[in-house]
Amino acid sequence: MKKPHIFIIGGGASGMMAGIIAKRNGALVTILERNPRIGKKILATGNGRCNYTNVDTVGSDYNNPTFVKYGLTNFGPEKAIKFFKGLGIVPKVEQRGRVYPLSEQASSIVDVLLYEIERLNIEVVTNAFVYRIIHKRNQFEIFLEDNRTFFANKVILATGGKSMPRSGSDGFGYTLLKQLGHSITEVFPSIVKLKLESPYLNHLAGIKMPTQVDLICEGKVIQSEYNDIIFGNYGISGPAILDISRKALELFHSNKKTYIKLTLVTAISKEEVTKRFNQFKSKPVDRSLVGLIHKRYISAIINEAKIEKQNTLIKDLSSNQINRLIDLLFDWRFLITGSKSFHDAQATAGGCKLNEIYSDSMESKLVPGLYIIGELMDIDGRCGGFNLQWAWSSGFLAGYHASMGLTYVSNK
Repeated sequence: MKKPHIFIIGGGASGMMAGIIAKRNGALVTILERNPRIGKKILATGNGRCNYTNVDTVGSDYNNPTFVKYGLTNFGPEKAIKFFKGLGIVPKVEQRGRVYPLSEQASSIVDVLLYEIERLNIEVVTNAFVYRIIHKRNQFEIFLEDNRTFFANKVILATGGKSMPRSGSDGFGYTLLKQLGHSITEVFPSIVKLKLESPYLNHLAGIKMPTQVDLICEGKVIQSEYNDIIFGNYGISGPAILDISRKALELFHSNKKTYIKLTLVTAISKEEVTKRFNQFKSKPVDRSLVGLIHKRYISAIINEAKIEKQNTLIKDLSSNQINRLIDLLFDWRFLITGSKSFHDAQATAGGCKLNEIYSDSMESKLVPGLYIIGELMDIDGRCGGFNLQWAWSSGFLAGYHASMGLTYVSNK
């Protein structure tokens, strides 16, 4: 019996995983990649170090915990680490469960995947831009921009979302999905720097420090993080902000006023700060804040408290001014006005609607033999290796199930 032929559109993390699993399972596999080489986007992950999974991964690290449960159960971080160990990668577990190759090079992950693809004799066609796919009579016809055509038993779409479009993932996969009858949710950048409304941004730009950050909407705390923040002249970034950005932008795109709340003082209480001001009554207000908060915050927060002169003595402030200043130290809010673009985003939120995909196989519910994996679907995770883990999990499921029970289609 001749082997079935699976075509994978996209040679990123999920596509390479799917191809390796399908070929190990006995299928003929061809990867079509629009770039001159496969694995390009992986090279940019983890600041070039490739945070390829997270040992603490759970369903709640994703926007839809129920959908990812089966994939994480069947090919979670433990199996991902084992898979890459088998290819030669020694794992290095760092803070917050993040896993990197011991070499600290993203190229190591790409290289071992390429070596395995070569060992398995998986066909890779580069500079292959797929612009149309037709499904008819239980087979797929794949059209390339250069007029080449391929026929496939099954197709795995692994084109990525819209983040990092320089890597080739410019969102064209959504067009292919629509051609095949699928629906796409609104998509927006995730794990991305946030834009803020504030007159102090130029002054605050460059401040970097661990800070308690809360996402506030309609008076409620939606999400809390404690990690580094970094101010820029556009707004704010840093690990705490990247983790909050997904939910923040979901609310923003729902036209809800959403705020970043910073707690500048966490080590002492409001009462202790009040005592400090009473102790320093004869000091100028700006000097009384030295040693309590970052020096660059001082002038901005005094202005925000509506105190006209930076050198006003504490004893000359009204009780309302003092209370307002103390409140700001524990609750300084900035209105979110958007985010940086997909060029700066590490992930895409939104994508193919999940009710159109089987969560246990990644197969389309609308088109038999079509599989949708990775960032192309409406799944995205937090910052810290979770999105690459989903690439491996979804790629594994699709590669395994796509290689089962197929008939042969000739491309000759």
